[in-house]
Amino acid sequence: MSSSNSVTERLFNGLIKENPTFVLTLGMCPTLAVTTKAMNGLGMGLTTLAVLALSNLIISLLRKVIPDRVRIPAFIVIIASFVTILQLLLEAYLPSLNKALGVYIPLIVVNCIILGRAEAYAYSHPPIASLFDGIGMGLGFTVALTAIGAVREILGQGKIFDIGIMPNGYVPIAIFGLAPGAFFVLAFLSALQGFVKLRLAAKGKDVSHFKSGCLEGCASCASAGICKGEPAFYDTSAKENTGDKKEGE
Repeated sequence: MSSSNSVTERLFNGLIKENPTFVLTLGMCPTLAVTTKAMNGLGMGLTTLAVLALSNLIISLLRKVIPDRVRIPAFIVIIASFVTILQLLLEAYLPSLNKALGVYIPLIVVNCIILGRAEAYAYSHPPIASLFDGIGMGLGFTVALTAIGAVREILGQGKIFDIGIMPNGYVPIAIFGLAPGAFFVLAFLSALQGFVKLRLAAKGKDVSHFKSGCLEGCASCASAGICKGEPAFYDTSAKENTGDKKEGE
């Protein structure tokens, strides 16, 4: 396994360099909808992590078997199968969490994070690297949703994981339990990571490898039959090298 596909690199990539929420701003629908509590964010994040890791692994194992022309439908079938299994498990063992997450569990099937990683990474890389790429992206998504949910729960209810932590007399800020609160917290945390990036740059650190999002949508990439974000989306140097080559030709 090359260094760029090592376990550590794939985990660090998903958690920090290409965090799906704070860096790539993908999967915003569940991010904004279910993060009223830290537990909801954690549950949605772990569910997405399981689907990401398992679907990446299976798609990578079948990448030489799946015909290129039908790969997108094949990806969706594989992803939908794992989502169905996980939803049944949640209904059986964690019914309260399943009720809280509601329709957003089935919608994992069309989450652009999962389909994007299947198309851009798992379909063209070996199984172990793909598995840990899914785990890394899932961990990044889980950390982001849990952080947003924790901030909203603390400010909006004075609790975290349903445990009261604020002093007596604290008046919850109700807006953080509503839809606008999700936007406020997401904007603040995204701005915070941007501030840290600028501080690192000011100290002479190389932050060029921290991406800022894909300029193309997963739907347009799928219809075109390619991932327009790869390698530009995932490897800035590869984009530059490709561009140099074309100019030379």
